[in-house]
Amino acid sequence: MTYSNHRTRVPARSLLTSALVSCLLLGAAPTLMAQSATSSLRGQVAQAQAGTEVTATNLASGSVRRATTRADGSYSLMGLDPGTYDVVANGQTQKVTVTVASAATLNFSGAPANGGTANATNLDTVNVIAPTLLQEVRTSEVGKTVSLQQIQTTPQVSRNFLEFADAVPGMIFTRDAKGNTSLRGGATNADGTNVYIDGVGQKSYVKGGGVAGQSGSAGNPFPQLAIGEYKVISGNYKAEYGQVSSAAVTAATKSGTNEFKGETFYRYTNEDMRAKTPAERQVGQTKEASAEKEYGFALGGPIIQDKAHFFVTYEAKRFDLPVTIAPEGSVTNRVGLLPAGAAAGLGPASQPFEQDLIFAKIDFEPTDNDRIELTFQDRDETQQQFSGQTAPEAGREVVNTDRRYALRWNHSGERYYNELMVTHEDSFNNPTPLTLANGITYTAPDGTEDRTLVKIGGASALDSQVKGQKGWSIEDNLTLDGIQWAGDHTIKMGAKYKEIDLYASDAAQINPAFTYTLGDADFPSDIPYKAQFVKPVTGVSGVSGEVRSKSKQIGLFIQDDWQVNDHLQLNIGLRWDYEKTPSYLDFVTPQQVVDAIYSQDPRAPAGQTYADSLALGGLDIGNYISTGHNRKAFKDAWQPRLGFSYDINADEQHVIHGGAGRSYDRDLFDNLQLETTKLALPQPTIYFRNPATGSCLNGQAACYDWNPNLLNGIGNLQSLVGATSNAGLEVDLLNNNLKAPYSDQFSLGMSNQVGDWLTDATISRTLSYDGFAFTLGNRYPTGQFFDDPRLCGGSDPGLSQAWSCNVPGFGSLIIGQQGIKTRATQVLLSAQKPFTKESGWGTSIAYTWTTARHNRDINEKYAFDRGLIEDYPTIRSNGAPRHRLVVTGSYAGFWGITFGGKITLATPTAVNDWYPVTQSTGFDLPTPGAAVPNGNGKFLIGGKIFGYRSVDLQATKTFKMPGDTELYARIDIINVFNFDNFSNYNYTKSDGKLLASYNETGDIVGTPRQVKAEVGFRF
Repeated sequence: MTYSNHRTRVPARSLLTSALVSCLLLGAAPTLMAQSATSSLRGQVAQAQAGTEVTATNLASGSVRRATTRADGSYSLMGLDPGTYDVVANGQTQKVTVTVASAATLNFSGAPANGGTANATNLDTVNVIAPTLLQEVRTSEVGKTVSLQQIQTTPQVSRNFLEFADAVPGMIFTRDAKGNTSLRGGATNADGTNVYIDGVGQKSYVKGGGVAGQSGSAGNPFPQLAIGEYKVISGNYKAEYGQVSSAAVTAATKSGTNEFKGETFYRYTNEDMRAKTPAERQVGQTKEASAEKEYGFALGGPIIQDKAHFFVTYEAKRFDLPVTIAPEGSVTNRVGLLPAGAAAGLGPASQPFEQDLIFAKIDFEPTDNDRIELTFQDRDETQQQFSGQTAPEAGREVVNTDRRYALRWNHSGERYYNELMVTHEDSFNNPTPLTLANGITYTAPDGTEDRTLVKIGGASALDSQVKGQKGWSIEDNLTLDGIQWAGDHTIKMGAKYKEIDLYASDAAQINPAFTYTLGDADFPSDIPYKAQFVKPVTGVSGVSGEVRSKSKQIGLFIQDDWQVNDHLQLNIGLRWDYEKTPSYLDFVTPQQVVDAIYSQDPRAPAGQTYADSLALGGLDIGNYISTGHNRKAFKDAWQPRLGFSYDINADEQHVIHGGAGRSYDRDLFDNLQLETTKLALPQPTIYFRNPATGSCLNGQAACYDWNPNLLNGIGNLQSLVGATSNAGLEVDLLNNNLKAPYSDQFSLGMSNQVGDWLTDATISRTLSYDGFAFTLGNRYPTGQFFDDPRLCGGSDPGLSQAWSCNVPGFGSLIIGQQGIKTRATQVLLSAQKPFTKESGWGTSIAYTWTTARHNRDINEKYAFDRGLIEDYPTIRSNGAPRHRLVVTGSYAGFWGITFGGKITLATPTAVNDWYPVTQSTGFDLPTPGAAVPNGNGKFLIGGKIFGYRSVDLQATKTFKMPGDTELYARIDIINVFNFDNFSNYNYTKSDGKLLASYNETGDIVGTPRQVKAEVGFRF
């Protein structure tokens, strides 16, 4: 069944003034602009007089667009929804299919007598019957369109529509061992992405993941049945894109048509339909029960023929996902030391997950110039999370909700097109521990560090949280077309104001955690060597365990697409973003903390304050103490976007393109809120003495005698450190001059059309700056970050971080600052032969070569290996593999069966950790480093060079029924050859060297070989 990808209206002749006024008024307000998913169609009508009408009729919905030719015979139709149109000009008719967020060219040759078919040309393909724009060529943007045909025929491990972006060079879609999915661009993490659904950004403001609700979730951000097609832009996006620093995805949803259409599906797999995981293949292990059920329906049709339509869809997931609980690789040999109850927590387990997705749309077109849309989307999911070293009982349950409304009014005039939108969102992520009990962690020594064997009991107190965003926005985008000056200009400008309440609570007074070490000669294994627990701060004003901040955002942009001549197009844009977050700006560092910092350092000579000790180490603490008036919102987020495309022969067959631009993202509220909540409900760590020696493990100061009664309630631990004492309570402070992270992007490439093939070769360079990180502020009295721990009360000589040199009367000082940098160069090669009914097949090939370096692991916001983020060395990035190849294909085969396939190959991705470097003093200095594991397998030919391999296949058989109804049956086989794509590592660390290898008993990325069966019905 097909639905229209319809969304906007066309020509009219008034309201230009009101549209301009709306845009200017809205320009006075807050944040990123929505990116429209509509398209434009332009071209020449030969021998046409000025004022000749050009009409485009959407074949599915009956909506009509109108324009008139200019003196030179040129025309433009703006605000076209993706879909197939009959375009009529000067007595000629052509059928053309336009795709999401694209600009197509359709020319009309000399007029036939009455009607007839003229030659059609667009930016991607030439087809005299129904040309389809699959990829925009005349653009400086780096990206690709994912069609509905690709969505329907490519094998899929999840029904997350973003999975198909994996076939775009530079993009990586991942399903991890927990079933969680993420989409990353370049060598960055998922936080830098932004997804636009019908022009509405789905950005997560509080937690990571890029898309709201997608942080640590096995769910989908949006029902796949509602997606018509989408465009992935991995670099040099135009000025209308905001709050994005890696990749932008703009998707068009389906709409109802003039016919009642519907479909339903059911998709299933279980443990009998998959191979064993590596952990299950161990001697004596059986398959853990697992199942995945996905089902849903879509229904659309007319309310008023040609005028109003409805569309509604529902999708559900019911999963039991297989995971593996395994110790960290370097201490696997200590498993035999675990107590029986703890050892039982290791091995395969099943992680339940439930999700319900709803999307509904009503559209109304009172005139040919106006379209009004009301949409609603809802996401509700519950997921139990445990994996890695965390046993099921020590996991957490996450309730994830996301609800959004949008009201749009699109209006077209003779030479302009205006989009006005009002939205509301309510998105929350609330985890809670599955078990209320003491948390027990068993570790084993790995040099100077402790590595985890297994966690049992209750989850951390930090797993009881409320994180979310709720608010509204209004925005207006105005496009002016046909402006003549040294060529042809299409100018788009927009403004958005948004008020969004940001919420965060970070802990609860539950589940103290006790840590034991096994196999350490310096400490017994039958008593814990440390404990962590929540203890409310006492006598400190201005802090709270919950934070609410009413953020205000403004975004303005202007973009000029300047067609200088038949060969050269320039894309010149500028945007500005501003965000005001009161909880950060108005925060006042508690006077008790300020007094402590400027008091005598108890470990230093008389007269040397703690602030003096920090200054000796290069840390000016005054930059982190807020008065409530010395912080200003960042106002310099000016973002020029420049690009060009040069059509060598002016026939859109060989186009050179390039560009340079800056793009600002934003600081996550999850980081900004910590200086309030961490101080209100900090989680101190205390150490216990070895009864035999009277000393703490690794020479830690602030030791306590062990008492078994401490296991009997959190209150006993809180009273141990003193009901009125703040000793050991963490102090988090943020830099007073935080900026927004940003990236500078550069690209140069060439697009070609060779017969039916579309190819592109691009070199892309991305430089990212001002990434956020927390570092340890503590310093020894000497000012050193590394020194002899005995200077701060430790008992063992050596060289270690200043963890024991706490703020007087408090605990460790954790400072939030910016300074994470990434440098990435990519070669992006793609070739695509679009599927057509005539040929019966289609394919796409995407190859990415990446070299990237950074100064911090892309997935880590805590950086405790060095005193300041600028002290970190630049190492090879763990953001992307050096080589990655994705090939997809579809084929209309025998007996009416449609076949699809996908091959994904990638060399191993570097891992970031530390290794010891021996100093002249004889002590080891932990040094950040990168290592690349050896490949875990080969593919067809060659040696074991790959770190990720997967071959996926699907086959769909459709059975035609009476009328327009049909049944279908589909089989997907994921990872046909059952390749092991390991995600855990074993490390070997020696002086000046870090080596890594895959842990072949741990978790895997993706799934083992798995068969998924699907049946469906369409009418």
